[in-house]
Amino acid sequence: MRRRLFAAALTSAALICAPLLGAPPAAADMAQPRVVSANPVDFTPHVVKGTVWALAVVGDTVVVGGSFEQVQDHARTTTYNRKNIFAYGLRDGAIRSFAPTVDGAVYALSAGTDGTVYTGGSFRTVNGTSQRGLARLRLSDSTRVSGFTAKINWGDVRALAVRGSRLYAGGTFSAVNGVTRVGLARLNTTSGAVDSGFDAKLSAPGLSRTRVEHFDVSPDGTRLVAIGALLKVGTAARTQIAMFNTSGANAAVMSWYTDTYKAKCKDVFDTYLRQVKFSPDGSYFVVTATGQAASPTLPCDAAARFNTAGGGKHNPVWIQRTGGDSLYGVAVTGSAVYVGGHQRYMDNPYGTDDTGPGKGAVKREGIGAINPTTGKTMSWNPGRERGEGVRVFQVVPNGLIVGSDTDHLGGEYHGSLGMFPI
Repeated sequence: MRRRLFAAALTSAALICAPLLGAPPAAADMAQPRVVSANPVDFTPHVVKGTVWALAVVGDTVVVGGSFEQVQDHARTTTYNRKNIFAYGLRDGAIRSFAPTVDGAVYALSAGTDGTVYTGGSFRTVNGTSQRGLARLRLSDSTRVSGFTAKINWGDVRALAVRGSRLYAGGTFSAVNGVTRVGLARLNTTSGAVDSGFDAKLSAPGLSRTRVEHFDVSPDGTRLVAIGALLKVGTAARTQIAMFNTSGANAAVMSWYTDTYKAKCKDVFDTYLRQVKFSPDGSYFVVTATGQAASPTLPCDAAARFNTAGGGKHNPVWIQRTGGDSLYGVAVTGSAVYVGGHQRYMDNPYGTDDTGPGKGAVKREGIGAINPTTGKTMSWNPGRERGEGVRVFQVVPNGLIVGSDTDHLGGEYHGSLGMFPI
């Protein structure tokens, strides 16, 4: 009964939000009026023994990317061969026929127009055709859009975002279509041609490679925040994080900066930052981090909020520390900041893989919600099997989709994929 009632409510909401669902969404998460339920819906399909790295919504279809070979329907009665990418119905969970052949992991997805999805990852071919790291695919028949010819030279694509006629891509590459673009590029959404005016000129002197681990674009399209193994933008020093003005034709690094991530975590990391997401109004963004260094003064194994406005040096508005466990995925809806990793606790600045005695740590296994204003843990506590962590959140009009590497979410079986309704 709960499933039928929710499906009906979601259908009604989808009719209201039809214009939104029919177009590529903004890169930032959409606003939600309240915190989602801690009880997942029953109709989402399952990934069999794999990791979900990326999600995108195209119309009424959810596209799922990752590293896996099979998926199952919600009842686990039918198994489908789907390697690294598949799609299902947003309203009913029905697995779509969409099944392109992608020979490597899919790490990034972004909705395109005309029933297409942009796909990024470590693959080299799509449907047997050379298309390294980037492709545009049709949901109707799984074919590759041949007019979109963008290819990276090596490495992978880890983040994608569409804004109008522009496609932003970030990852470990150093060239696209033979044009030098280190870690970050802007492409034409139709042809895949490299934007000649947009060259971020990222570098990481002393590190083995320059890498954009993740980025997000503000809802109005005028700002881009990139995080990763980067130390300079042109001649400007920017340690692990940089903000760009993306309103014009050229890549313009902004005077906004922070020294927060000059702090050292464990030496094994060339970057310990993992994801960044703007708020729905663009006034702030939240960064998640690993680091293996529990401390009440360091930004490791934590989430931090930064305000967008103003130039010059910025300090975090707040830092939410786990006490030594990594945070990866983040979603910002205005009513909450959702984070996921393999954390055991939150509000735990004095803990070291345990609770700091008498300091107010709260148990939040693998997933939790933060008050956007105070930075304190909210009461929402569905729990999830920790594993490595939540790799991606996707905010939709009536809920929050979660992609990870484990099989239990909210006390129920959900193979690497689930959705909390509003």
